Amino acid sequence: MAEYTWSYSALKQYTNCPKQYQEMRVLKNYTVKETEAIIYGKAVHEALELYVKENKPLPKNYLRFKPMVDTLLKIEGDKYPEYEMALTHSKEPCDFHSDDRWVRGIADLVIVDGDTAYVVDYKTGSNRYPDPKQLRLMSLMMFTHFPDIQRVKGGLLFVMKNSFITEEYLRKDMDKSWGMFEQSLKRLDTSYENDTWQANPTPLCKWCSVVTCDFNKT
Repeated sequence: MAEYTWSYSALKQYTNCPKQYQEMRVLKNYTVKETEAIIYGKAVHEALELYVKENKPLPKNYLRFKPMVDTLLKIEGDKYPEYEMALTHSKEPCDFHSDDRWVRGIADLVIVDGDTAYVVDYKTGSNRYPDPKQLRLMSLMMFTHFPDIQRVKGGLLFVMKNSFITEEYLRKDMDKSWGMFEQSLKRLDTSYENDTWQANPTPLCKWCSVVTCDFNKT
């Protein structure tokens, strides 16, 4: 069995292009290009984290996000900003930095209220093609880290659009939820075991960080 740590973003990158995944996450030959959008997204996340965790006032140019976050903070329960979670390969909870970690993720905001939890991910990009599958993975880690939780309400908060995409998950459906990642993880295992990483050419190749790839048209 191949040994690696995955996250939702890593698995999505592999699904989009195994070659890019190999170059950036296995060989570490390249890093993500720091675009203006990425820099802005990081700054917004940091500002919202400090606002929730330390009640630090938001910078003037981010004040428009305050009503959205305040609505979340009115929900009853214990609040955990930037909450780190990890599981071992046997799907037991472990420390985020543990050598035994298999999958891990960071939720921008977690709220726990009795047997119900809320997990929120802030998005500074477009809400045109929302991808709530990451919320499903977060719910699986939530159920494992919080044994008393029976229901997880997940949300993608698109702060630029004042849009909130919601999903709901139940503990009794955990096996079904894990099954939705099974095929992608099997392919990832095979790539590691056989050291095979197929490029997946698309019109997006010209923006890829892997400039040595034959399909990169820089």
